[in-house]
Amino acid sequence: MPATGGRLRVVVCGAVFGQVYLEAFRIPDYPLKLAGILARGSPRAQACARHYGVPLFERVEDLPADVDAACVVVRSRILGGRGTELAHALLRRGIHVIQEHPVHPDEIAESLRLARAQRILYRVNSFYVNVGPVRRFMAALRDLCRAQRPLFIDAACGCQLSFSLLDIIGTALGGMRPWQIQALPRRAGDAFVTLKAAFAGVQTTLHIHNQLDPADPDGFSYLMHQLTFGFMEGRLSLVDTHGPVIWIPRPQFPHEVRSSDARPQFAAAPRDTPRLTPIGPLQAPSFEEIFRNYWPIGVVRALLELRHAISEGEDALRAGQYQLTIAEVWRDVLAQLGPPELVRGEPWSALESPRLASMERAAFEADRMP
Repeated sequence: MPATGGRLRVVVCGAVFGQVYLEAFRIPDYPLKLAGILARGSPRAQACARHYGVPLFERVEDLPADVDAACVVVRSRILGGRGTELAHALLRRGIHVIQEHPVHPDEIAESLRLARAQRILYRVNSFYVNVGPVRRFMAALRDLCRAQRPLFIDAACGCQLSFSLLDIIGTALGGMRPWQIQALPRRAGDAFVTLKAAFAGVQTTLHIHNQLDPADPDGFSYLMHQLTFGFMEGRLSLVDTHGPVIWIPRPQFPHEVRSSDARPQFAAAPRDTPRLTPIGPLQAPSFEEIFRNYWPIGVVRALLELRHAISEGEDALRAGQYQLTIAEVWRDVLAQLGPPELVRGEPWSALESPRLASMERAAFEADRMP
């Protein structure tokens, strides 16, 4: 178990998206302690160290002996970063590692073997599976799947989020094997690529926004995650990564209008069924709430799962097989997608209140009787 009264002492590697991880340690009442930041010493890293009141380390060799775990929030080798090499150096020090996605399956396999040799744990964090609305969606799906398997899946995301989309699907289905993936024909310049797939025997359609702005690789995307799982009784939809989650019953057309009885009456049951039902809040959070609360709480969940796995003596290689499978499916998806089209993203801003009010007036007018 971790030292210091059972608290997991953690260093965060990286000070860009790593700041989301750093924010997690400001949430009170959890057995987690931020032991420092590991970065190259940039002005941003120095500012983060001052802001969070922790030491800044520039080399793995400089870390104190009582560090239990590290969050490697640095691009992996497949993305041209040094995150995988950093993860390996930490594992050799006997430090448990959570590495931010995406990670190539060969890199994961190498890291898992190294972790097992050291009798410690290595995990890939696809991040969004621990965000509240996604967890709500998956919990509702598991409840539905106790009675029946889904009939189909329809999903969409930006190419940067394809790894995490697959993890959401795999977690919901309880696995991905066997899988098949094939891209549909597309025209040059199409922003989206459509893939026909089957995961664990469930017919799946993936729509991937396959464009990238080199100047803003993480920021240019038309959407994050959208998922719909179809069942005999209806569809469960995650409208966006951050909600809402909606249940939409299967359409029911009144049988009476097709009968030989000309009496103009309808059965009560179809009319009494709501056309859709929100599962949890209908209102999605603001960007501020997402950055300050939803994402850091997701990091806390990932770290608490790691802490529990450490206490249980989990075997790294055995536990990592599912994540290795997700990475293999992701590799096959990338092969079908082909390289993203490089574009220059246009500046944008959120719709201002007058425009939203104008849209509402237009919608109201459209609904009026002539």
